[in-house]
Amino acid sequence: MNRVATVPRSAARRGAPASGRRRPDWHFRPDIEGLRAVAVIAVVLFHAGLPGMGGGFIGVDVFFVISGFLITGLLRREAANTGTVRLARFYAARARRLLPAAATVLTATVVLSVLLLPPLQARSVIGDGIAAALYVGNYRFAIEGTDYLSTTEPSPLQHYWSLGVEEQFYLVWPALILATVWLLGRTTRLAGVAAMRSATPYLVALTAVGAVSFGVSLTLTESSPSWAFFGLPSRAWELAVGGLVALTIPWWRRLPAVSAAVVGWGGLALIALTCTQVDEATPYPGTAALLPVFGTALVIIAGCATPDLGAGRFLSTPVMRSIGRVSYSWYLWHWPVLILAPALFGRDIGLAGNLAMVLVSLGLAIMTLHLVENPARFAEALRSSTVRSLAVGAVATATAVCAALVLLAIRPVPVGAGEAAAPAAISAPVPEPRPLTPREQIRAAVAASTQPRPVPANLKPSLAQAPNAKPEMFVNGCVRSWRDVDQPECASGDVRSPVRVALFGDSHAAMWESALNPVAQQRHWRLETMGKVTCPPQELPIFSPYLGRTFTECGRWRTQVLSRLRQNPPQLVIVDMVRRYGADFGFTSYDEAWLRGLTELVSTLRGLGSQVLVLGPVPDPHGTVPNCLSDNMDDVLACSPTRRVGINGEGVAAEAAATTAAGGVYADLSELFCTDRRCPVVIGDTLVFRDDNHITSEYAAVLAPVLAELVDQTLARS
Repeated sequence: MNRVATVPRSAARRGAPASGRRRPDWHFRPDIEGLRAVAVIAVVLFHAGLPGMGGGFIGVDVFFVISGFLITGLLRREAANTGTVRLARFYAARARRLLPAAATVLTATVVLSVLLLPPLQARSVIGDGIAAALYVGNYRFAIEGTDYLSTTEPSPLQHYWSLGVEEQFYLVWPALILATVWLLGRTTRLAGVAAMRSATPYLVALTAVGAVSFGVSLTLTESSPSWAFFGLPSRAWELAVGGLVALTIPWWRRLPAVSAAVVGWGGLALIALTCTQVDEATPYPGTAALLPVFGTALVIIAGCATPDLGAGRFLSTPVMRSIGRVSYSWYLWHWPVLILAPALFGRDIGLAGNLAMVLVSLGLAIMTLHLVENPARFAEALRSSTVRSLAVGAVATATAVCAALVLLAIRPVPVGAGEAAAPAAISAPVPEPRPLTPREQIRAAVAASTQPRPVPANLKPSLAQAPNAKPEMFVNGCVRSWRDVDQPECASGDVRSPVRVALFGDSHAAMWESALNPVAQQRHWRLETMGKVTCPPQELPIFSPYLGRTFTECGRWRTQVLSRLRQNPPQLVIVDMVRRYGADFGFTSYDEAWLRGLTELVSTLRGLGSQVLVLGPVPDPHGTVPNCLSDNMDDVLACSPTRRVGINGEGVAAEAAATTAAGGVYADLSELFCTDRRCPVVIGDTLVFRDDNHITSEYAAVLAPVLAELVDQTLARS
């Protein structure tokens, strides 16, 4: 997010400014400084949740185009004037301007996260900080975004992804300029020195980069949204558009004043339109990013001809320029302040609180501008020495990384200090006075776990191991991701047995594989797991908020699975799905369409000759349980919802009626997790949830005898 806003005198020679005034070799572009204000205001108001600003995130695209324009102009001028690009000098300037402020805010954010957030969540932020300090945070977030089971809270450093994209561009683009200069140098004797000053070779190179990047963006927006949003390959075209404007300044300077004014206002209108009409459900960047990118390009183009007329006059006002001047630091501060404020105040602060935090972040940004950003940027000792400038950047980065590593060491994953708890595992029946059934033993363990107590010392899995406490099906490709439409054969248990049991549904169906696999081995069943994330097994018109479009892959996958079941019906189909689908999916769990789809699904499967067992929901803890426990090590119940909050009793009753009416068996699992008052998240010595909705493999294994009884009873109906 470079803050230089200049264009060369050479461009002025080829097309006199509309005002007729002559300009020096380097002139300041106040309209670009004001355009940065537009970008940061859009982003800040979007993150604050201001109604009508659902597309404010496109402010980052505006920043990208501006950076591409400024950096390309800078590099091209140096190549034309000196015949090379002095990389050390270029990176020294970037280091002075960007790294001290970025490292300051990053370090402060990591420290505050450790003080305010639950330990597990804080450790995740520390990891984000290390990645962000090394400017690869965008790829860390892309990887986390493609983890369809990731339910972590937003990182206060997530906005650093855009800095990663820009810094990576700064590494690639100078190298491309140098390669172009080298190729030109080999033909200097034929073409003359003038060839070095021609913009054409750079136009060709940058156009090729932009075209390839835009193609990647279109492809990844459809197939891998997180990588499309966070990755340089899918974002480079936006910086390239700014670069192309910089390389064609002489063309744009010939625009008549009236035409330039219309172009500038049109560009601002495109940016404003995108802010209000695009939202988080829009597939992005893809084609939607064309509007803000070309809108920004139009504003810059207009300013090449008449920077002090039309939109340029508005952008050059003192208020807009003042905001633009502080935009970099404001961008750095606003997001961590908004994310950490609820933790500081202990509650959701709402829109009014968010807007107040926006002002707080602006105050911090002004302080950072005057105390960190400008002193590092303008210090004569640094400006006069490439080595010292690079050293300052290296020290700033090293300080941020070292601070994060120290915090990792002093903020370990908490371990339970309470007395070792009795195992939650079901024991062998005791003859006297009467053997307890597996279900009764679980109910007793649940009831005993509703008493106040600290996290037990023998908790299994440990809080550190909890995120990985899932069946192998989730990591070997058997549980299909958003974009997959096929279902590989995923069999466990006694794979050669003629008795076949199919586990069918979304990720909640697949999480029971840990309980059913050992039973299948003992009973000699062939267990076939057929699961796809966020894809309920019922026939429902579904929209994917993750892909930002109709979830066609879900329907295609479901059709393929049902076709396989028709061709070779199993003796039993076990159906399960998460019950947290909201209106953003196009329906709501337990609504009329949901229940109708469940009835039709059970009827269809029964028509194949298969028995059908529908598993009821597990409780909804309404939060990431390991994180919550790490912040409440002395009180397990602080993270345990009441039964009324965790279980939708009316929904369970409606599902049971729909299943029974269609000829299936419905298993209400509530008593395996809850008493009539509370649903403990630690039962005995076992952690129940590994995130905010999936149970751990350990607790699934505890419930294996109960699941075995349910399956035996359902199969006995055949």
